[in-house]
Amino acid sequence: MKISVTDKHRSGIMSEFARAIGATTEGRFFRIPEDKGEGYITGFSWEDNELRMMVRNYYLNEELLIERTNEPAAGQDDIIFMMSGIFPSPVTSEKQPSSEQPSVFICMQAVSSVLTMPSNTFFRSIGIAVSRQHLRKLFGNIPHPVVLTILEGKENFAFETAISPEMISVASEIEHLKVPESLESHYCKLKCEELLCHIVALLTQREAMPAGGMHINDIKAIYAIKLHLQSHLDTPSNIAGLAADAGMSEPKLRKLFKQTFGKGVFEYYQGMRMQEAAQLLKDKRLTVSEVGYQMGFTNLSHFSRVFEQHIGMKPKKYSGL
Repeated sequence: MKISVTDKHRSGIMSEFARAIGATTEGRFFRIPEDKGEGYITGFSWEDNELRMMVRNYYLNEELLIERTNEPAAGQDDIIFMMSGIFPSPVTSEKQPSSEQPSVFICMQAVSSVLTMPSNTFFRSIGIAVSRQHLRKLFGNIPHPVVLTILEGKENFAFETAISPEMISVASEIEHLKVPESLESHYCKLKCEELLCHIVALLTQREAMPAGGMHINDIKAIYAIKLHLQSHLDTPSNIAGLAADAGMSEPKLRKLFKQTFGKGVFEYYQGMRMQEAAQLLKDKRLTVSEVGYQMGFTNLSHFSRVFEQHIGMKPKKYSGL
């Protein structure tokens, strides 16, 4: 299924998407129709649309291709913070959809994008759109290069960081509101800004290296590399081959990858491997040896050491939690 939505002058794409997919309205919730999937979309807007939040918690039965076109008003300069896989879905279907990889993606809204939503996948995200003016009020005194690029950069950029336990806790408070309906908007605004604080806190932990602008084609190439790494967790990739496939030099690939993700290619790859290993141990209940071999390790002692470095404990202890 293919739909086109247009974000005009901070009107947001939530209602456009809901209309296109045939969602029903219940108060501030848009419910996904049963023939399309299950779950909901909801959100809030504050400060004359200077700060907006959209919560997605649903799955779709069929693949959906969204062509999103941004039509910003004169002078509009918004930044998008997309927190994917941030909370569990409340849907009750007996189906077992896949899950998004937990991550925070940060970019300028002015960039039009094409998003593919795979079928039978949970979308469990909180998206925040915020004007740079509002961001400067919150974080204008932080001199870190990544933060300065978000606040002042004129060229396209893309940053990605992890979902922290603190973000998951705040997202849970947003999902399960425990305040009167009359206070929901005010409460969620505070939680929205708290999420931004946690994101900025993670970004300031990165090496303070200059963050240059990126051409949209370079952003797509770097994310194609990320997808390749995710799809080959049992086989370490060759940097030269990745660079050749991306049509860029090895130094440029290394620089843009570290700028985007805050880690080198191999470090990022190892982190993804261990996150997948942790999920297999916890959710699939596989043995340590089964997971180690599935992740491409021939030496289980080496697997145990790498797992502990990234997860904080040995895999056997983790599997018993």
